[in-house]
Amino acid sequence: MFVAPDPGRMRLRNALRAVIGIGLAVASAELAGLSLTASITGGLAALLALFTVLDATVRAQRVTTALLPLAGFPVLALATTLHGITLARDAAFLLVVLAGVYARRWGPRGHALGVFAFMSFFTTQFLHAVPAQLPELFTAVGLALLSAGAVRFVLWPIERRTPPPPTPPGLPGTGFARTTTRQALQATAACAVALSVGQVLSEDRWYWAVGTVWWIFVNTASRGETLVRGFRRVLGTVIGIGVGLLVAIPLDGAPAPTAALVAVCVFGIFYTAPVSYSWMMFAVTVMAGLLYGLLGVLDPGLLVLRFQETAVGAVCAALAVILVLPVTTHATNDAWIQRALLCVRTCTAEAAARLAGSPVADPAPHAAELELLLGRVRLSLAPLVHPLSPYAARKARARHVLSLLDECAVEVRGLVTVAADPDAGHDARLAAACRRVETAVEALISPGTPADADGRPAAGLIPEQRAGEHALAHLHGLERLLTQLDAPLRTPARGSLVSA
Repeated sequence: MFVAPDPGRMRLRNALRAVIGIGLAVASAELAGLSLTASITGGLAALLALFTVLDATVRAQRVTTALLPLAGFPVLALATTLHGITLARDAAFLLVVLAGVYARRWGPRGHALGVFAFMSFFTTQFLHAVPAQLPELFTAVGLALLSAGAVRFVLWPIERRTPPPPTPPGLPGTGFARTTTRQALQATAACAVALSVGQVLSEDRWYWAVGTVWWIFVNTASRGETLVRGFRRVLGTVIGIGVGLLVAIPLDGAPAPTAALVAVCVFGIFYTAPVSYSWMMFAVTVMAGLLYGLLGVLDPGLLVLRFQETAVGAVCAALAVILVLPVTTHATNDAWIQRALLCVRTCTAEAAARLAGSPVADPAPHAAELELLLGRVRLSLAPLVHPLSPYAARKARARHVLSLLDECAVEVRGLVTVAADPDAGHDARLAAACRRVETAVEALISPGTPADADGRPAAGLIPEQRAGEHALAHLHGLERLLTQLDAPLRTPARGSLVSA
């Protein structure tokens, strides 16, 4: 986590901005004289607004942020109204789960609104909110969204490198064949079982099991991804509970140190989320313990119950993705790898055009997109490279693919750096080198296209030591790496990487 690349210090800047935005939201609620319950609700709303709104443009992000109350307020009202009516509350919660996951089919905005709706219901259970508190809860959420929006769009605007959607474009399917439809049904079935078992463990804290199922399904697109995410959630929760026993319980809800540690946890959530789900869950678990301390209900037994509910949710999610309309990993793996390769090709072409003197060509955004796509490839291949994976040959091939793609990213970054140099001149050999890179990409993404089997550069390649230009050296490296990718990606179908 601490050595993971952070181009442009984007993770650091987003984490610091989140601390400021959430701190401002809580301070606004306190200055307005709202209750502790309302202040916590506002802080969580600000966290969600900063964490889940991931539209491609700033304008779209503003629209989505403005729409969050439309998803959250009705659910808040419904959840508080049904708080004491168990069967109706449970049925409404499951309908929110179904709609929230299904909304992912409409892209980042549907995803954000679905998460906000679910968490609005979850928060009322966490805080045991009642209808009489609705006016101040609405006020707190409104102030929180204004605070988060002010920090995000006015005080500290940061160009958002939008992560790709959980389901890669191009995967076919309609009706029950559609990934989002299957996942909505899987999540609802898993939440129904988790809710029932969770209530057997605790009539008051059952919602942690449902919340575990929900967040395991967020940003996953296949059976393997969901299983790995469940394992990592349990691991992060166990470690977080251990730290909570050592930190949160001795504090006993002391306001100043608790607030300071909550800010540290918020930073940890945003800083680690892109690179480590286990570390993110560690930060979430410690923060939950600190909030329980503020509410005056924290004890060791509650933290043990949190682990039990988390384990129940993880098992329910695992069973659901195996038994209920399972989504296999092979098409997802293939789609993400192909999308990353196409991004390499686009970035190469833009860099060459920039070096040729084009005033509009800009490879930098494509290089940033490649970093995000490689993160999504790692997530997709995580089941194969997991230490517990029993498929040694597939694990080795997956690691080889990831290593080669990471090296491609290094060459792309170097090429972008060269292209950004105003003194870099045009070399007539660049166009030919770029065409060879494009040919190498086409050979990988088009079945049946012949490729150089020995992994050496294609005929006519200008060797790096004779290139005379750094751009040609990076293009040489890209062609070599793309050629080497042919072997692990074209293994016979029975043991192929993408069919794992």
